[in-house]
Amino acid sequence: MTRLNPPSALFSFNDATPPYISRFVPGQRFDLQATIQADPGQTITAAVFKVGGVTVPGTVTITSIGSDRFNVVLRAYSNVVAGVKTVTVEATQSNGPVATATGNFEIVGITTVGRKAKNIIYLIGDGMSNAHRTAARIVSNGIAMGKAITPLAMDTLPVTGILNTPSLNSIITDSAPGAACYSVGNKSNNGQEGVFPDDTADKWDNPRVEHMGNYLARTQGKALGIVTTADVEDATPGSFSAHTQDRGAGTGICDMYLDEGVAKHNLRVLLGGGRKWFIPFGSPGSGRIGNTTSNGADAVLPAELAAGWGVSAGAVDPARDLIADFVTAGFTYAPDKTSLIAAAPATTKLLGLFHTGNMDVSLDKINHRRTSSTASSSTLATFPDQPLLEEMTEKALQVLKNNTQGFVLMVEAASIDKQAHNMDTERFVHDTIEFDRSVQKCIDFQVANPDTLIIVTADHECAGVAIFGASLVTNAQLIARSTALGTDGVQGGVNGATGVNSTDGQLQLRTGVSGTYDSAAFPVYTNNADGYPTTMDPDRKMLIGYGGNGDRYEDWLQNPVVQVNPELRDKPGDFFIAGQAAGAGNSSAVHTAADIPLSAGGRGASLFTGTMDNTEVFFRAMQVLIGGAK
Repeated sequence: MTRLNPPSALFSFNDATPPYISRFVPGQRFDLQATIQADPGQTITAAVFKVGGVTVPGTVTITSIGSDRFNVVLRAYSNVVAGVKTVTVEATQSNGPVATATGNFEIVGITTVGRKAKNIIYLIGDGMSNAHRTAARIVSNGIAMGKAITPLAMDTLPVTGILNTPSLNSIITDSAPGAACYSVGNKSNNGQEGVFPDDTADKWDNPRVEHMGNYLARTQGKALGIVTTADVEDATPGSFSAHTQDRGAGTGICDMYLDEGVAKHNLRVLLGGGRKWFIPFGSPGSGRIGNTTSNGADAVLPAELAAGWGVSAGAVDPARDLIADFVTAGFTYAPDKTSLIAAAPATTKLLGLFHTGNMDVSLDKINHRRTSSTASSSTLATFPDQPLLEEMTEKALQVLKNNTQGFVLMVEAASIDKQAHNMDTERFVHDTIEFDRSVQKCIDFQVANPDTLIIVTADHECAGVAIFGASLVTNAQLIARSTALGTDGVQGGVNGATGVNSTDGQLQLRTGVSGTYDSAAFPVYTNNADGYPTTMDPDRKMLIGYGGNGDRYEDWLQNPVVQVNPELRDKPGDFFIAGQAAGAGNSSAVHTAADIPLSAGGRGASLFTGTMDNTEVFFRAMQVLIGGAK
C-alpha cells in the first residue's frame, strides 16, 4: 500500500496521535481510496474498506494505473458518529496474498447550543496579510498622532483570530488548498481543490471531499454564491464548488459549476471574469479547446465516480454554449455593470461574466470611470463597463436573500494577490480598499439580517509585504529624480551595459527617498467623492518593500499601466532590487508561510478567536450553521 486516503499520520508515519490530518463533520461525504503496488505480473482481484473493523458497504472499484499499480476506491462514504475512526483497506492479489494498511480520520462532533446562523459570508482577500490591511488603512483613512483616524470596515468586526496556512504537501500554500480549507475542512496538495491526492494523471478522478455549500444545500436547502474579481475558474472560486487535481482546468471547472453546482448544490450566483470558458469553441473570445476527444480540460468523470456521487459524468464538448445553458437553467445573465445593476430584486439565479479573463483592478476601473481613459489598462477599451467588487457583492446578497433557507456566499478580492505578485504596490493597496468596501456591504447586510455570520480572512500571504517608511520628497521631486536618472530604459551598471550607473539610482531613489522611523511621519492621502483615493501618488507617500520579492526596478511611483513583468518596469530609474525568492530572471513575488489574520462578526463570531489551523475555520463555521452558538 503506497497511499491511503483520507490522508493520516497513522498511515504515513505510524503515528496515531493528534493532530488528525483528515477531519469531517457528521454526514459529510468523502471518498476512501488506496494505491496498491502489486507483485510483478500480478493483479488486485478484490478489495474492501473497513471503518472501525466493520466492512463499509458499497461498490469498490479497482483500476489498473500501470506498472503493476492499482487504484482502489469507494465513493461518497459518510459517517454520522463523532470520534476518531480507523480506516483499513484489505486488498487480495491474484495469487492469493492479502495486503493491509490502516489510517485514521476524525468525525468532529456538532453540539446543539444557542441559535444557528442562517447565512455565512466568507470574504477572502487573496494574499492579504496584516501588512496589506495596514497599508489600506493608511491610504484609505489615514493616521494622525499615532492613531488611525477611521478604522477599516473589517477592523470593526469584533472578533480576531490568526490562521496557519501550510498545504498538505508544503509549508507554502497556493490559493487552491488555501481556499479549499474553508470549504471542505481539509488540507489539499498545492494546485488541487475539493480532492485528496491520488496517483493518476486524470484531472477528475481524485478522491473527493464534499464542499460546505454542497453539504448545506443537501441537508438544509441553502443556496451557494461565488463572487470574484478573477476568472471564475481561478483557484479560490473553484475551491468552493469544483473537484479537480488541476486548478487550471478552466473548461471543466466552469462546466462543473452548472452540471454539478447548479444541478445538485443550489449554486444561485456566479459573478466574475472568465467568459472565455463559456463561449463555444471557434467563437471570438473563446477559451474552450477544440479537440473532439478527451484532453483533460473537459470534466469527464469516471462512471463509478458519477454514479457514487450522483452527478453528471460530463462530456468532451468544445462547442458548448455554457452561457446559453445557464440561461436555460433559469439564470439571468449580466455581461456588464449596467445589466448587473438592472437585474430585478426578485432575481433568484444570476450569472455575471464581465471579462474574458481576470477583471481589471479597481485602480484602473476607477480611473476609467473618472476620466473615460483606457490608458491604464488596454482591456478597459474592450470591457469598459466592469463592476467593482462592492457592486457585485451587493447584488449577490440581494439575489441570495431570496432563498428562504439561507445561503453560503464566498466573495474574493483576487487582485490583492495578483498585484502583490507583480509588486505593484498602488494597485494591490487599491484593491484592498475595494475589498474593504465590499466588507462594509456585508456588514450592512448583517445588521439587517442578524442571523448572518461574516468571516473576513485570506488564503495565504503574498509577497512578504512590509511597510517600512515614507518618501522624504514631494511627488514632483520624486518624478524629477526618476527622470533625471535616465530615459533609455537600459539596466546601466546592473548588467554592465551602457547607461546610468546603478549607484546613482540607489542614492537618489533609495537613500535619498526612503524615510524611516521618525522621518516616515504620517503620509497623507485624500479620498475622492467616489470613496477611493484621489491619487496613489501624494507627496511623501507610504513606501512598501517585499520579503518574498522577485527581481524588479523601483522608482516608488504608480505605474501608468498594468505591467506583469516588474523586471521590465521602471528601468529608467535604474534602482534595481534583486529577488532572493524567485531567482535571477524571474520577477514574480511569491507566497510566504506567514500566518494570516481573520476577523469575524455576526451570529457565532465568538468562536473564531485564537490561533488555529486554517481548516479549523470550517468546523467552527459548521458548528454555527448546524448546531448554533451562544
